[in-house]
This record gives sequence, structure tokens and C-alpha cells, in this order.
Amino acid sequence: MNRFDQIKPIMLAILIATGLMLRSHQADAAETDVLTVAGGCFWCVEADFEKVDGVREVVSGYTGGTVANPSYRQVTAGGSGHYEAVQIIFDPDVISRATLLSMFLRSVDPTDAGGQFCDRGDSYRTAIFFGDADEKAQAQAAVAEAQAALGQPIVTPVLPESAFYPAEAYHQDYYKGSKLILTRFGPRRQAVAYQMYRDACGRDARVRELWGSAAPFAGS
Repeated sequence: MNRFDQIKPIMLAILIATGLMLRSHQADAAETDVLTVAGGCFWCVEADFEKVDGVREVVSGYTGGTVANPSYRQVTAGGSGHYEAVQIIFDPDVISRATLLSMFLRSVDPTDAGGQFCDRGDSYRTAIFFGDADEKAQAQAAVAEAQAALGQPIVTPVLPESAFYPAEAYHQDYYKGSKLILTRFGPRRQAVAYQMYRDACGRDARVRELWGSAAPFAGS
């Protein structure tokens, strides 16, 4: 047996292993789904849903507007039509879209049409975005169920998906950043500054007031 004949089985084994790895990776990618929602400050929505079992990743960004590749400054200044939004990338074998929709509506104030908590203006409004008829039906059912449970009109719209633009890098995972930043209380680590903002904005207090023990993230 020559040297090449000795190497061939090894090469074949490597090729088979590589093929299996690629198939496994493709299968993993195919198993994920995406839910796009707007719930006020995207830092807070990202922080909430990255805790959820079955959620692979949450990306902060902008959607629903007319300006391509908008900046944070453009969106918050108003006029671009964009919402601060997130894309929740999840494994539907672990958690369903319906469960995520229910959790989302109970993590915001869906009765407020003017923004969320201390953040006011169009870019901070709530919304649920759908990609097809089934996603639309699920979102509408979740809104109807939440409205019945709350006993108040819900103003969160169900809207067709449009281009989603990831926000600037410094917005991603902002809630757990370690960078030292200057706040009105002096220098603070980013994660500490985020929690101070969230507390001062009254997000969790208002969600508890509305949803009580049904609030999935507000705590006690």
C-alpha cells in the first residue's frame, strides 16, 4: 500500500466529519425564529428577553421608518418614523412565539400611545411586527388576550415588518457594559448607570402597577 492509499481513509473521515458539522450548523440555524417588537427603550427590552430560556440573542435596532440606516440621533430626534425596536432570535422548540408575545405585552405599558415610562415620543411607542399571516394572527390574538386580562384598552399596534437596522455597536448589550461613563451622579460603570436609569424612569414600577404578579421581569 502506498502512502496515498494510507492517507485516503483519513481524508475521507475528515470530509465526512466536516460535512456533518456543516449540516449540524445549518440545522441549528434553521431552528431559530425571529420576533420583532418595540417596547420603549431598547436597552431594557434587550435586557429582559436575553434572560429568557430559549432566546438565543436579542439585537437592538430601528424599524418602521422611512430613513435608510438611521442613526440613534435621527431616530430620537423624531421625523424618521422609526421605532426603537429589538429582534428576539429564539428557538421555537424551547419557547413559542405566543409565549414571547404574552411576555412582551406584560413587560411594557401597552395602554400608553405616547411613549413608554419617562421616554416620550414616537420612537418610544410600543408595537409588534409580523412577517406573514400566521404571525399577524398570533400577534392579534396575544393583544386580545392581554386586553381581556388587563381590562383596559391596549393601544399597541400590530404592524407589517419593514427593514430592521441594527443600532450602533455601543447600544448592543448596553445593560451589562463595564465602561466607565459620566452620569449626573458622577462616574458610574455602564451597567450601574443603566440600572439607575431604569429605576429612575419608573419602568418596573409601572409594569408592576399594571400587571402585578403577571409581570415577567419587573420583580417585586
